Amino acid sequence: MPSSRRHPRPFPIAALMALVTAWSCAGPSFDGTVYRGQGMAFRVGPVPDSWRAIEVSEALLAFRDDAAHATIALNGRCGQDGDDVPLESLTRHLFLEFTDRDVLAQKRLQMDGREAMRTELSARLDGVEKRFTVYVLKKDGCVYDFMHIAEQRHAEQSQANFDRFVQGFATES
Repeated sequence: MPSSRRHPRPFPIAALMALVTAWSCAGPSFDGTVYRGQGMAFRVGPVPDSWRAIEVSEALLAFRDDAAHATIALNGRCGQDGDDVPLESLTRHLFLEFTDRDVLAQKRLQMDGREAMRTELSARLDGVEKRFTVYVLKKDGCVYDFMHIAEQRHAEQSQANFDRFVQGFATES
């Protein structure tokens, strides 16, 4: 006597491939610690509760620290300008549209097993003076820029949180 149970049909390979393609083409994601997207993955240090996520067109991750009147941004790009350009030039390039640039401090340091540059400067954009702390790192054909932007009078207020955020950076596979 034939069984009345129906056997499940095998899942079509085309449907499986469509699911895999849709999953792999999903937009960037950030789980609070790890960013994945745009051909890269990395981990960052702690994101303080006082930082709220914001959308910034030229950043992979961006936050606003309202209490400290500061904006924090992290951008990364791969295969464009990393290998042949010195860290100093990459840093200067970030401030081409600014006026009255004054480098206050600049030093080389190690980040994620590579040499990076940390720069503190003040500069004006459209006449408004801001204080910047910038880290620039080149690794595996990618350039990563970390920026802390604050009003001069509030610049130190969230600096330690920003430095911890940057120091926690590590690329992921």
